[in-house]
Amino acid sequence: MIRIEFEEPTASVCDCCGQSTVRLTRFVYSDGDARAVYYACFTPGHQAKRISGLVGLGEWGEDAGPEARTAFPFVIWTEQDSFQVGLTSAADSPYREVAFLGRILDRTEALKHPWLQEVFHIADHMVSDDPAIVDYFAA
Repeated sequence: MIRIEFEEPTASVCDCCGQSTVRLTRFVYSDGDARAVYYACFTPGHQAKRISGLVGLGEWGEDAGPEARTAFPFVIWTEQDSFQVGLTSAADSPYREVAFLGRILDRTEALKHPWLQEVFHIADHMVSDDPAIVDYFAA
């Protein structure tokens, strides 16, 4: 069972249109232990509703650095009233420069990684348990 800890959203300016982009930082716990951190961003003013994100899985103890973690870039969108999750390339991620979550995998690597199903499990919780994401897709 996972639990998500929510930080206050922050805002930035969208590079393509100048509108406000919402940025989220979330901490994921599995059976009480730190398991993942995810970043997600979306621009409410864009016509196509889409979330870009990066989830880092691995060790989060005091002695664990980014080398103990692996990061998966992804997007979430809706299609015919259901959520779709797709992995993206590291170069296409708005978080491509982030090192804290671990080495960012390219799509081909991510599709073969043993933690892939855990990434999808976290994405399922994002669209059902994260209030900012739920509100974004409901609007």
